[in-house]
Amino acid sequence: MYLPKHFEETDRDELHRIVGEFPLGALVVNGPDGLDADHLPFELEPGTGTRGLLRAHVARANPLWQRVRDGDPVLVVFRAGDAYVSPNWYPSKHESHRQVPTWNYRVVHVHGRIAIRDDERFVRGVVARLTRVHEARSGAERPWRMTDSSSEFIDRMLAAIVGIEIAIDRIVGKSKLGQNREARDREAAADALAQRGHATLSAAMLAAGPSAKPES
Repeated sequence: MYLPKHFEETDRDELHRIVGEFPLGALVVNGPDGLDADHLPFELEPGTGTRGLLRAHVARANPLWQRVRDGDPVLVVFRAGDAYVSPNWYPSKHESHRQVPTWNYRVVHVHGRIAIRDDERFVRGVVARLTRVHEARSGAERPWRMTDSSSEFIDRMLAAIVGIEIAIDRIVGKSKLGQNREARDREAAADALAQRGHATLSAAMLAAGPSAKPES
Protein backbone atom coordinates (compact mmCIF):
# COMPACT_ATOMS: atom_id res chain seq x y z
CA MET A 1 0.00 0.00 0.00
CA TYR A 2 1.29 3.44 -0.93
CA LEU A 3 1.65 5.21 2.40
CA PRO A 4 2.86 8.83 2.66
CA LYS A 5 4.09 9.53 6.18
CA HIS A 6 1.43 12.18 6.82
CA PHE A 7 -1.33 9.58 6.25
CA GLU A 8 0.31 6.78 8.25
CA GLU A 9 -1.67 5.56 11.27
CA THR A 10 0.90 4.50 13.86
CA ASP A 11 -1.22 4.30 17.03
CA ARG A 12 -1.52 0.55 17.69
CA ASP A 13 -4.53 1.02 19.97
CA GLU A 14 -6.29 2.97 17.20
CA LEU A 15 -5.49 0.25 14.67
CA HIS A 16 -6.97 -2.34 17.00
CA ARG A 17 -10.02 -0.14 17.61
CA ILE A 18 -10.67 0.16 13.87
CA VAL A 19 -10.49 -3.61 13.39
CA GLY A 20 -12.87 -4.12 16.32
CA GLU A 21 -15.35 -1.49 15.13
CA PHE A 22 -15.22 -2.52 11.45
CA PRO A 23 -14.63 -6.28 11.71
CA LEU A 24 -15.67 -7.30 8.19
CA GLY A 25 -12.31 -7.96 6.57
CA ALA A 26 -11.33 -8.93 3.05
CA LEU A 27 -9.07 -11.97 3.41
CA VAL A 28 -6.71 -12.12 0.43
CA VAL A 29 -4.93 -15.40 -0.31
CA ASN A 30 -2.68 -16.59 -3.11
CA GLY A 31 -3.82 -20.13 -3.80
CA PRO A 32 -3.23 -22.61 -6.63
CA ASP A 33 -5.52 -20.58 -8.92
CA GLY A 34 -3.97 -17.23 -8.04
CA LEU A 35 -5.24 -14.36 -5.91
CA ASP A 36 -8.68 -14.58 -4.33
CA ALA A 37 -10.56 -12.78 -1.57
CA ASP A 38 -13.28 -13.68 0.92
CA HIS A 39 -15.17 -11.19 3.08
CA LEU A 40 -15.43 -12.42 6.67
CA PRO A 41 -16.21 -10.97 10.11
CA PHE A 42 -13.13 -11.35 12.28
CA GLU A 43 -12.40 -11.21 15.96
CA LEU A 44 -9.11 -9.71 17.06
CA GLU A 45 -7.16 -10.96 20.06
CA PRO A 46 -4.33 -8.42 20.33
CA GLY A 47 -2.82 -9.94 23.46
CA THR A 48 -2.50 -13.50 22.13
CA GLY A 49 0.70 -14.67 20.48
CA THR A 50 3.61 -12.45 19.52
CA ARG A 51 1.60 -9.70 17.79
CA GLY A 52 -1.96 -10.89 18.18
CA LEU A 53 -4.38 -13.17 16.36
CA LEU A 54 -7.33 -12.84 14.00
CA ARG A 55 -9.98 -15.55 14.09
CA ALA A 56 -12.95 -16.27 11.86
CA HIS A 57 -14.79 -19.10 10.15
CA VAL A 58 -15.87 -20.04 6.64
CA ALA A 59 -18.48 -22.37 5.22
CA ARG A 60 -17.19 -25.90 4.80
CA ALA A 61 -18.39 -25.62 1.19
CA ASN A 62 -16.02 -22.67 0.68
CA PRO A 63 -12.86 -24.03 -1.02
CA LEU A 64 -10.71 -21.41 0.73
CA TRP A 65 -9.77 -23.67 3.60
CA GLN A 66 -8.57 -26.39 1.22
CA ARG A 67 -6.67 -24.05 -1.10
CA VAL A 68 -4.30 -22.73 1.57
CA ARG A 69 -1.79 -24.47 3.78
CA ASP A 70 -0.93 -23.74 7.38
CA GLY A 71 1.71 -21.04 7.45
CA ASP A 72 0.77 -19.47 4.10
CA PRO A 73 1.09 -15.66 4.11
CA VAL A 74 -2.21 -13.79 3.84
CA LEU A 75 -3.51 -10.24 3.94
CA VAL A 76 -6.71 -9.00 5.60
CA VAL A 77 -8.02 -5.55 4.65
CA PHE A 78 -10.36 -3.66 6.98
CA ARG A 79 -12.13 -0.52 5.76
CA ALA A 80 -13.30 2.10 8.25
CA GLY A 81 -15.34 4.38 6.04
CA ASP A 82 -14.65 6.34 2.87
CA ALA A 83 -16.18 9.15 0.83
CA TYR A 84 -15.66 11.40 -2.16
CA VAL A 85 -14.54 14.92 -1.31
CA SER A 86 -15.53 17.73 -3.67
CA PRO A 87 -13.17 20.70 -4.06
CA ASN A 88 -16.27 22.92 -3.98
CA TRP A 89 -16.37 22.32 -0.22
CA TYR A 90 -12.99 24.01 0.34
CA PRO A 91 -13.17 27.74 1.11
CA SER A 92 -9.74 28.17 -0.50
CA LYS A 93 -11.04 26.80 -3.80
CA HIS A 94 -13.22 29.84 -4.29
CA GLU A 95 -10.20 32.08 -3.79
CA SER A 96 -7.57 30.39 -5.93
CA HIS A 97 -9.44 27.74 -7.99
CA ARG A 98 -6.42 25.49 -7.49
CA GLN A 99 -8.08 22.47 -5.82
CA VAL A 100 -9.09 19.08 -7.21
CA PRO A 101 -11.37 16.25 -6.04
CA THR A 102 -10.07 13.51 -3.77
CA TRP A 103 -11.25 10.52 -1.78
CA ASN A 104 -10.81 10.25 1.99
CA TYR A 105 -10.70 6.91 3.78
CA ARG A 106 -9.32 4.85 6.62
CA VAL A 107 -7.96 1.33 6.11
CA VAL A 108 -6.00 -1.23 8.09
CA HIS A 109 -3.95 -3.98 6.44
CA VAL A 110 -3.14 -6.98 8.61
CA HIS A 111 -0.37 -9.25 7.33
CA GLY A 112 -0.02 -12.69 8.84
CA ARG A 113 0.10 -16.43 8.41
CA ILE A 114 -3.01 -18.55 8.25
CA ALA A 115 -3.83 -21.80 10.01
CA ILE A 116 -6.91 -23.93 9.35
CA ARG A 117 -8.75 -24.99 12.51
CA ASP A 118 -11.18 -27.77 11.57
CA ASP A 119 -12.08 -28.24 15.19
CA GLU A 120 -15.58 -28.13 16.70
CA ARG A 121 -14.46 -26.59 19.97
CA PHE A 122 -12.58 -23.83 18.14
CA VAL A 123 -15.45 -22.87 15.82
CA ARG A 124 -17.97 -23.02 18.67
CA GLY A 125 -15.87 -20.53 20.61
CA VAL A 126 -15.46 -18.19 17.62
CA VAL A 127 -19.20 -18.24 16.84
CA ALA A 128 -20.13 -17.70 20.49
CA ARG A 129 -17.79 -14.72 20.92
CA LEU A 130 -18.69 -13.06 17.62
CA THR A 131 -22.37 -13.51 18.38
CA ARG A 132 -22.03 -12.11 21.89
CA VAL A 133 -20.20 -8.98 20.67
CA HIS A 134 -22.44 -8.18 17.73
CA GLU A 135 -25.74 -9.04 19.40
CA ALA A 136 -24.77 -6.56 22.12
CA ARG A 137 -24.16 -3.92 19.43
CA SER A 138 -27.45 -4.71 17.68
CA GLY A 139 -29.49 -3.09 20.43
CA ALA A 140 -31.83 -6.07 20.68
CA GLU A 141 -33.85 -6.13 23.88
CA ARG A 142 -33.11 -9.84 24.19
CA PRO A 143 -29.88 -10.72 22.36
CA TRP A 144 -29.82 -14.01 20.46
CA ARG A 145 -27.78 -16.78 22.06
CA MET A 146 -26.72 -20.16 20.79
CA THR A 147 -28.87 -21.76 23.49
CA ASP A 148 -31.97 -20.27 21.83
CA SER A 149 -31.76 -23.19 19.38
CA SER A 150 -31.61 -26.88 20.11
CA SER A 151 -28.16 -28.36 20.66
CA GLU A 152 -28.75 -30.75 17.75
CA PHE A 153 -29.41 -27.84 15.38
CA ILE A 154 -26.38 -25.87 16.57
CA ASP A 155 -24.19 -28.96 16.25
CA ARG A 156 -25.27 -29.34 12.61
CA MET A 157 -24.58 -25.68 11.90
CA LEU A 158 -21.13 -25.86 13.50
CA ALA A 159 -20.28 -28.99 11.52
CA ALA A 160 -20.90 -26.97 8.35
CA ILE A 161 -18.16 -24.43 9.06
CA VAL A 162 -14.37 -24.48 9.42
CA GLY A 163 -12.29 -22.17 11.60
CA ILE A 164 -9.34 -20.07 10.52
CA GLU A 165 -6.70 -18.38 12.62
CA ILE A 166 -4.18 -15.79 11.47
CA ALA A 167 -1.03 -15.11 13.46
CA ILE A 168 -0.30 -11.43 12.88
CA ASP A 169 3.12 -10.44 11.54
CA ARG A 170 2.45 -6.72 11.11
CA ILE A 171 -0.37 -4.17 10.94
CA VAL A 172 -0.29 -1.17 8.61
CA GLY A 173 -2.83 1.64 8.86
CA LYS A 174 -3.64 4.55 6.58
CA SER A 175 -5.90 7.46 7.53
CA LYS A 176 -6.28 9.80 4.57
CA LEU A 177 -8.28 12.55 6.24
CA GLY A 178 -7.12 15.79 4.71
CA GLN A 179 -4.13 16.26 7.02
CA ASN A 180 -2.38 17.97 4.10
CA ARG A 181 -5.12 20.62 3.84
CA GLU A 182 -5.59 23.95 5.53
CA ALA A 183 -7.59 23.54 8.72
CA ARG A 184 -10.49 25.57 7.31
CA ASP A 185 -10.66 23.35 4.19
CA ARG A 186 -10.51 20.12 6.19
CA GLU A 187 -13.18 21.32 8.61
CA ALA A 188 -15.48 22.51 5.82
CA ALA A 189 -15.15 19.17 4.02
CA ALA A 190 -15.83 17.33 7.28
CA ASP A 191 -19.00 19.36 7.80
CA ALA A 192 -20.16 18.62 4.24
CA LEU A 193 -19.59 14.89 4.75
CA ALA A 194 -21.48 14.93 8.05
CA GLN A 195 -24.45 16.47 6.26
CA ARG A 196 -24.30 13.61 3.74
CA GLY A 197 -24.37 10.81 6.28
CA HIS A 198 -20.64 10.21 6.81
CA ALA A 199 -20.58 11.08 10.49
CA THR A 200 -17.78 8.69 11.48
CA LEU A 201 -15.43 9.81 8.72
CA SER A 202 -16.30 13.45 9.41
CA ALA A 203 -15.40 13.08 13.09
CA ALA A 204 -12.09 11.44 12.20
CA MET A 205 -11.27 14.32 9.85
CA LEU A 206 -12.01 16.91 12.52
CA ALA A 207 -9.76 15.03 14.94
CA ALA A 208 -6.91 14.72 12.43
CA GLY A 209 -3.93 17.01 12.83
CA PRO A 210 -2.63 19.18 10.00
CA SER A 211 0.45 18.37 7.97
CA ALA A 212 2.74 20.51 5.86
CA LYS A 213 3.10 17.76 3.29
CA PRO A 214 1.77 18.21 -0.26
CA GLU A 215 -1.24 16.34 -1.58
CA SER A 216 -0.48 12.66 -2.27
